[in-house]
Amino acid sequence: MILYADAACRIDLAGGTLDIAPLYLLEDFGITVNAAIDLNSYVRIAVRKDRRILLIAEDLDLVEEARTLDELQPSGVMDLVVRTLKFYAPRTGLEITTRNSVPKGSGLGASSSLLISLSAGLARLTGKTLSRERIIDIGANIETQSIRIPTGKQDYYPAMYGGFHALWFGVEGTRRERLRLSRRFRQALQERLLLSFTGESRFSGTSNWKMMKRYIEQSGDTVRQLRRIKETAIQMREALAGEKLDQVGVLLGQEWLNRKELAQGVSNARIDSLMAAARSGGALASKICGAGGGGCMITFVKPGRKEAVARALQQAGATVLQYCFRESTVRVRVER
Repeated sequence: MILYADAACRIDLAGGTLDIAPLYLLEDFGITVNAAIDLNSYVRIAVRKDRRILLIAEDLDLVEEARTLDELQPSGVMDLVVRTLKFYAPRTGLEITTRNSVPKGSGLGASSSLLISLSAGLARLTGKTLSRERIIDIGANIETQSIRIPTGKQDYYPAMYGGFHALWFGVEGTRRERLRLSRRFRQALQERLLLSFTGESRFSGTSNWKMMKRYIEQSGDTVRQLRRIKETAIQMREALAGEKLDQVGVLLGQEWLNRKELAQGVSNARIDSLMAAARSGGALASKICGAGGGGCMITFVKPGRKEAVARALQQAGATVLQYCFRESTVRVRVER
């Protein structure tokens, strides 16, 4: 038997960092607005006749092997995969092949997308009857164990459910609000929103930890900036729900102005130069995805200027990525 699973990566439009506990509790609540895109993570799970475990990361050209699951130890690049495998505890040997379709350090939630793909496949294989929300909760806990730093939860929802969401974080947990946008608006937004890779980012968990530490210590303007980010996220949710396209662009610019003041290293000279290049081609606003310092950037362009902005970014050294918004949930297909 072979199982194939895939899940979406995401672009975060506003409110990143507010999905990390206990930040959203200290602020009464948090809100993050994001969207699933069809740059996916893929998993192939093939059942073996013996008990051997073979892990293959295609995009990283890495292989790890053990005679049994018990012998496999979490460590290194494969740590997250190994921990997930040990939780679901299949009773047979497996050959697991993984692949991300985005560059390493993209800031698009690729590790969480991969974890959701793997979890959904292993839950089907082992017969565990877990709700989607339970799989997300377990995945967030496993990833925290893996990276050894508090992690947010926003990345799991686009991977699990697809689509556009406003995610509300509070005392009772996470409330998922699906933003049901018209096809016409989604297409119009995609025509105005360009995605590019600026270069590999540093470890996002470290950036988030610095932000959290600065907040708890009330260092500088961190508290004020985070509250402004929350206000912008609320406005972004309203702009999307009301399908106000130009307002989305204004709020993207506002989000970035607030975010880059959260901690040193969120922006840098390369990011600033790429954003300047985008403006020269006809961009109205740009924002780094994820924790910052590199990775992918979304750029809101003037009508009819997407190709010109793409050329300007490519000439400045960025890689433009083609994408579509993804509405579908995580998918699992079984071959017998």
